[in-house]
This record gives sequence, structure tokens and C-alpha cells, in this order.
Amino acid sequence: MEYVEHNSCISLNDIADLDDFVAYSARLLQNGGVILSPTDTVYGLICLPTSDIAIRKIFEMKERPVNRHLPVIVADRQQAGSELPVVWSRQADRLAKAFWPGALTLACGLRENDVKWLEGRAEVGIRVPDHTYIRKLAGRLGPLLMTSANRHGEDTPHTVAGALASLAGAPSLAIDGGTLSGAPSTLVNVNLPEPRIERAGSIPEQEIERVICHG
Repeated sequence: MEYVEHNSCISLNDIADLDDFVAYSARLLQNGGVILSPTDTVYGLICLPTSDIAIRKIFEMKERPVNRHLPVIVADRQQAGSELPVVWSRQADRLAKAFWPGALTLACGLRENDVKWLEGRAEVGIRVPDHTYIRKLAGRLGPLLMTSANRHGEDTPHTVAGALASLAGAPSLAIDGGTLSGAPSTLVNVNLPEPRIERAGSIPEQEIERVICHG
């Protein structure tokens, strides 16, 4: 199937062959594109971490301060451990096993490494969304950068139309996944002596604490 590449919007319901669409999406990203996609929580902007052009586009679209690093999306726990130089603690492993794929972002420390796109970071936020398209895309390309599709400081819209209206610029491709909850992922910092919830979100605090305390 052919897809229109510029400023286009396609519904997930109209995609007959998801693997073909993932291959098309991968080509867009490899050419410096930015994709607006639904997730299991909010609409997000996706790009390759090695594409300076695409990263700059995202910061411009969101009007986001350049000192705010973008979170990372991976296909699964195994990819997080094998393709990112993260410090993977016992607590991180417990939380990932309990809530991935799902609405949990883990802020992990980084080992000394020579990964250029991670320069300047002491830690990195990582998530495995409960969304087949995004996991397939990360499985094909490796870790991806993804951030919520809204102007910096504004609420994240629940629809693709709202996301497009909020942004200061258009993505290469927008995917309509219907109306989303708008609740962010719960952010837990595991790069500390004791894990700490740093952003309340879809997973209740008591569920996080249950896993941390009891495994």
C-alpha cells in the first residue's frame, strides 16, 4: 500500500497490513521524519535518536527548551538491557516485569558509554508502550525517542486533531488512533538509593509501591 508522505493523517483502522505500514514508517524516520502516533496513554512524537534534523523538528514543534532531554521508547525489556547502556537495578527489573508493556516510564542511570546521542545525560527515561505499532517500530529500528504531542507547558490533547492544532509545525505523518485517555505514564526514578515516583500517572502509586516493597 502507498501512503501519502507529507502532512498526511491516516487512521489505524484503515491500515490493512500493519507490518507493511511499520516498514513505511521506518523509512520515514530513517529519512529524518517525525511521526505523530497514538500510544496507550497520549499522542506522541516519534523520531530516531540519531537524527539531529528530526530531533530539532520535535523541539521546534513543541517549542520545548533544548535542555530537556527526550524520553526513549523500546520494544521490550530485553532491548532496553541489550541496546542501551543503562544501569539495570533489581528494582527496575521488578517494575518492568510488572508493568511493561504499559504506562510506566523508568528513569535509569547510564553506565559510561560512547553512544553519541546519549551525550550529556546522567540518566534516561525509558518506556515500553502497550501499543503494537510502536513496539513493532522499535523492534525494527532499535530504541526511539518519543515525547508527548503538545506545545511545551500545555496539556496533551486527547485527539490527533487536537495534537496537530497544538503543535508549532506539522509532522511527516500523523496517525489517528481515536480519543485517548490523556493520562501520562507514571514516572519512577530507579537511579536513586530507593525508587521514587516523580510523576503521578496511569499506574496508581500503591501499585508501584506494592511491587517495590514486595516484588
